[in-house]
Amino acid sequence: MLSPFHHVRRTAWRASELEAGDRVIPEEMAVALSYNGSSYAVMMATPRDFEDFALGFSLTERIIESPDEIESFEVVEQELGVELRMWLSEPRAGALTERRRFMAGPTGCGLCGIDSLAEAMRVPPVISDDSSFSAGQIMAVVDSVADSQWLNQQTRAVHGAAFWRAETGLVAIREDVGRHNALDKLAGALARSGSGLGRGGIGVLTSRVSVEMIQKSAIAQFPVLVAVSAPTALAVRLADAAGLTLAAVARKDGFEIFTHPHRIRKA
Repeated sequence: MLSPFHHVRRTAWRASELEAGDRVIPEEMAVALSYNGSSYAVMMATPRDFEDFALGFSLTERIIESPDEIESFEVVEQELGVELRMWLSEPRAGALTERRRFMAGPTGCGLCGIDSLAEAMRVPPVISDDSSFSAGQIMAVVDSVADSQWLNQQTRAVHGAAFWRAETGLVAIREDVGRHNALDKLAGALARSGSGLGRGGIGVLTSRVSVEMIQKSAIAQFPVLVAVSAPTALAVRLADAAGLTLAAVARKDGFEIFTHPHRIRKA
């Protein structure tokens, strides 16, 4: 089994002295996602929760609309990395083949397989979930995520994505060196659990909020998204258009609400 972290020797400079010792650091490797025998994207990711990653990526990138459209899944370890092989059922397989014909080539992180400006700026379905939460609940959720990041506690070098519901508490949390990957893994974990993706709860990110994080969160159906860092201006505009409540800059003394504040109440 591939380890998500390693112990390495290092020399630290502290208090005017050099000190030898060990440090735990996260693993990072190339993870290729392929469909029906054709490579689609290669991401640098933490070797953990592969099935969640494959399913979540497929959903949030709109390659599939339902987990049932993946007929088979296989993890293949190779010399240079790992391949996540998926076989799609028809008509989804044919639709992906047609989409690939118009791909322009390699793309940036979080925008794999995007072939046009219009697709990169796609607006996800509008969220109609009117679940509401108190400010105190949001603060408690942020604290619980920090306490539950096992890999980050070991390495201090990975992002986290989590989902919380009032009736159950923390439903799932996933970690990865890539913030997009952590969110995809979370979406996949929720889809596999049959818990209705993000409906009726709060999504939490330990990273900054860029536009593709909003797109993925909206597809995952989070009515409320909370992040510890600030959003980009485009992310705020898209969250507003998608009907998503975006709260960010979450700290121990509070947070800032950027869109659709009606879902967050004082008490």
